[in-house]
Amino acid sequence: MLARGPWKWRYALPAAVVGAALLAVSSLWGVAALALAGFVVWFHRDPERTPAGQGAVAPADGKVSVIRETDDGRLRVGVFMNVHDVHVNRAPLAGTVEVVEHRDGGHRPAFDKESERNERVRVTCDDYEAVLIAGAFARRIHPYVEPGDDLSRGDRISHISFGSRADVVLPATYDRGDLRVEKGETVTAGETVVARRSPDGE
Repeated sequence: MLARGPWKWRYALPAAVVGAALLAVSSLWGVAALALAGFVVWFHRDPERTPAGQGAVAPADGKVSVIRETDDGRLRVGVFMNVHDVHVNRAPLAGTVEVVEHRDGGHRPAFDKESERNERVRVTCDDYEAVLIAGAFARRIHPYVEPGDDLSRGDRISHISFGSRADVVLPATYDRGDLRVEKGETVTAGETVVARRSPDGE
């Protein structure tokens, strides 16, 4: 498991330093820069989460924006993260990380159809995948995991800075009857169950 870096300070510190310097020249711009630093710290908050019930939990905070079948027939559930959502991503199910693959690409809005060409990181674990997609303003995907890591359901696997989407490609044993969410529904990473095997669960 890779260490979770102090990303919020990496992004917030420059604005804080500039803000402190500007206070001597212009209180307006100084306060604005300090406010930006405060926003960055708030944006990178990382609350504790506890999975509820059984089944696959949401990989991200936000609204369900994608429910569809992949080319191989598996279900894909995508969650769009708005600017006010927590951007720490979590493992939908337990498993062992097999592959962490980064793919360069564009930065279209994460809810846009063209986002399929966006920069992304694919984390493959046993029989499911988590796909982390950079959005229009998200230029940094920071994985926390590497091949060989054993994950529990709800473990932190990455964070994406400044707007994005996180999808889970469910195991082939799940079908549409197992879904517990609908498009447009608000979910919480690591807690909201998005799919559960019927009748006895995962």
